[in-house]
This record gives sequence, C-alpha cells and structure tokens, in this order.
Amino acid sequence: MNDRLTHLDEHGQASMVDISKKPIMRRTAIAEGFFTANASTLDALMDGKLPKGEGLAVARIAGIQAAKMCDTLIPLCHPLPLEFVELSFERARSDRVKITSTTIVHGRTGIEMEALAAVSVAALTLWDMAKAIDRDLCIEGIRLVEKRKEKIAD
Repeated sequence: MNDRLTHLDEHGQASMVDISKKPIMRRTAIAEGFFTANASTLDALMDGKLPKGEGLAVARIAGIQAAKMCDTLIPLCHPLPLEFVELSFERARSDRVKITSTTIVHGRTGIEMEALAAVSVAALTLWDMAKAIDRDLCIEGIRLVEKRKEKIAD
C-alpha cells in the first residue's frame, strides 16, 4: 500500500489529485444501503401513500441529484460528466428496503463516491418522507458493492 496520502501535496496541504495523465475508461460503480422502518410505514411507502407524498419517486430524484452534485458535496471529488444514474428500491424484509445505485461514466477517475452519495441521499429522503408517521427509522449498511473499469476500444 502506498504510504503517501493521495489528497495531500508535498507540504501536507489538502489538494485535488492530478488525474490528467490517466486514460479515459468506462467506469461503473454499484452501491447499496438499507432503510428500516415499521412494516406499516414501508407498506405506505411501497404503495405511494405516505402523508408527504410518493416517497420512492422523491428519493429516486434526490439520489440522482446527489450523484450529479457529488463534487460540490465532497470537496476533493472531481466533477464527472455522469452518463447514467439509476436507483432501485426493493423490499428486503417487512421492515427493510434495500436501496441500490448504479452509476456510469467515461472518465479518468472512479465513480464510487457518486454511487454512495446517491444511496445516502435517497435514504435520507426516505427518512424525511416517513418521519411524520414513524419514529423508529434507521439507515444502515451503506457500502460499495462493485467497482469496474473497462478500457475503451481504440
């Protein structure tokens, strides 16, 4: 493992990593996380009947926006021209929804932070949409599931 921290310059000051010499590749990242709530809350969520509105639709848009704004949210992230962001919501148990984000870009650096931001903000949005009817909400297990890079044919 490299013992030099990549986001510090030779003077120990925070800096953006120079990726200008890296090749452009097709990069994909998949992240997941879990939103837990009472079963009745998740019934209302999945049926689009939360008091604040259709929670899944709002969380999907919020997650996409978070991925698009990742470089603004996390100071040393590079701005990336996202080509695809998808969020899915699957009832994993009676009290748990699995949130999955897939992000794709052709770029010089990874896109995992964008996938993680999408899941995180989607989960926070579900919390906001459900908090009026449930005090037992929880967000957990946000992690990177997969990260791929593929060379682009010349």
